[in-house]
Amino acid sequence: MAKSVLLNVRCFAVGLDLTSVSNKIELTSEVEEKPATNYGSDGYTEVVGGLASAQITGEGQWEAGDETKVDDATWAQLGGVGPWSVSGNNSAAVGELAYFTRAMRADYTLLADVGEVAPWVSTAKSSWPLVRGQFAHPPGTARTADGSGTGLELGAVAAGRRLYAALHVLSVAGTTPSLTVRVESAEDDTFAAPTTRAAFAAADEPGGQIMRTDGTAITDTWWRVAWTITGTTPSFLLAAALGIG
Repeated sequence: MAKSVLLNVRCFAVGLDLTSVSNKIELTSEVEEKPATNYGSDGYTEVVGGLASAQITGEGQWEAGDETKVDDATWAQLGGVGPWSVSGNNSAAVGELAYFTRAMRADYTLLADVGEVAPWVSTAKSSWPLVRGQFAHPPGTARTADGSGTGLELGAVAAGRRLYAALHVLSVAGTTPSLTVRVESAEDDTFAAPTTRAAFAAADEPGGQIMRTDGTAITDTWWRVAWTITGTTPSFLLAAALGIG
């Protein structure tokens, strides 16, 4: 990816798409610096890495009124833990760069000076590793029937590492609609005999889930999401991201 001006950063906070109400999204990741200086350090400070953490800070224009608005969703999520996914200045199309984690909505600041567009500021702090992966389902494609997404060649999962998967259900319509998403792997891009590696709980309202495998080695190198949909005239908008960490 070449140098770019930030025009199209996407941020999905549990079941909320913050794109149209945010004008700043900042992602930070750090490892604690622990002193380890000793008489063998040749007169220089010596450090080792401690605990790692990540933080997503966002701000933008305040709106309220229903669960699709930033105020309602943020208030409901405050203190709660769920998936957060951020794009690398792209449209969040399948295969594009994604950073995602399981994070706690830690704070919320709203409103400001008279005459200004009402703002919001909020921070989410990680409780899982920050994963650098790819989007596996685009946010603007409605799903109304069973199906599967495009395969991604993420690679094999070595022993002790995990496949991480984040799901954001952004909108739901229909009578008694239900969406069940699973993560499948295969040895090649034909997915002739896919293996289900993780399955999210059935969803019937906006929200988010995040899962990971158990650390067992997986030799398959191709990955995708697939879904089962039930109900009368159901329709779902969702975003998903996959990555190995």
